[in-house]
Amino acid sequence: MKLNTRSPKTGRIKIALFVAAVCIVIPILLYTHNLVTQLQNKQRETAALYARSLEYIANSPTSGTDYTFIFDEIIGSIDFPVILTDGADKEIITTKNILLDSSLTKEKQKEFLFTMIRSMDEDNRPIRVTFQDSIVLSNVHYGESPLVVQLRWLPFVEIIIGGLFILVGYIGFSYIKRSEQSNIWVGMARETAHQLGTPLTSMMGWIELLKHQAGDNRKILETVSEFEHDARRLTKVAERFSKIGSKPDLKEENIDEVLQRVIRYFAKRLPQMGKKVDISIATDHPITAHINVELFEWVIENLIKNALDAMEEGKGSITFFIAKEGDRTIIDVKDTGKGIDPTYHKDIFRPGFSTKKRGWGLGLSLSQRIIEIYHKGKLTVKESRVGEGTTFRIILK
Repeated sequence: MKLNTRSPKTGRIKIALFVAAVCIVIPILLYTHNLVTQLQNKQRETAALYARSLEYIANSPTSGTDYTFIFDEIIGSIDFPVILTDGADKEIITTKNILLDSSLTKEKQKEFLFTMIRSMDEDNRPIRVTFQDSIVLSNVHYGESPLVVQLRWLPFVEIIIGGLFILVGYIGFSYIKRSEQSNIWVGMARETAHQLGTPLTSMMGWIELLKHQAGDNRKILETVSEFEHDARRLTKVAERFSKIGSKPDLKEENIDEVLQRVIRYFAKRLPQMGKKVDISIATDHPITAHINVELFEWVIENLIKNALDAMEEGKGSITFFIAKEGDRTIIDVKDTGKGIDPTYHKDIFRPGFSTKKRGWGLGLSLSQRIIEIYHKGKLTVKESRVGEGTTFRIILK
């Protein structure tokens, strides 16, 4: 069976974060668009006013007056670039709010201005200054003010801010959620250890009483001895659970010896499980690493159990390859099971994921947590081929 660790509230909170960000960004976008449109209309009205003023002067009896006075004084409040050309757009009459490079020649400056005119006309249709509504005297070309340009970039800034809001909210919520789940697991583990403590203590007392009552009866003593061994095994399991959530005591240990103890434990139980599996260690010399024995044994047991479950025919081999690479200790656990489908490689360490009918999906997740959090190492799938087997890699620093 699969254990579902995802709360339905998680999806709803993520959706709420997204909706909140959208509700903030969209009104601002609409307001900004409306503001830009109003400013553009205002610019065109100002440019049209300037053009009408020129027409008035051109059509008045004093048409010979230097009408650039209006451009310089009456329309002095214009803050956007304006270029006034002749009726045929051949010559530049005057400009406003355009900074020219004084190091350029007259011809280069003129070429630069006509390039600006073409760019302006793509965004804003030029306004004509006519004489008696038939003769085109000049054309007013205008661009956008710095404020409009900045406002055009504002929606993109708002979208980025909205995206950051969603991202930060999602990361923050995910962190809180992981912390809550971690605290739940730690609490369950310690409570389990606490609940197991009392009956185990009583069980050890009954075992000592059975030893005393058995006397010299060898068969009963052998049975009691196996009973005692399993009781001590349960005590070790309880100790492991009690260490979850606390800082483990890491010591320099011989990895080969630790693996041998776990292998001997399984060797006695493989016949009862109906398995014919060879478990061996491949190493040239003793290799040590800083580990917590109880927790590290738990990881190895989970990997062996996972390998045994993958051998559906009940036979095969599990091999431990131990090597030293600089300051790192590398342990590869290779089995000849059915392998892992590539689509599941990213999910096998996720809590609650299991391909077994009766699996809880916690063994590999717990093992990875013990190696990465408590031993500052790494547990990954080095290689897996369907029908050939899987190799897990443990890296201890």
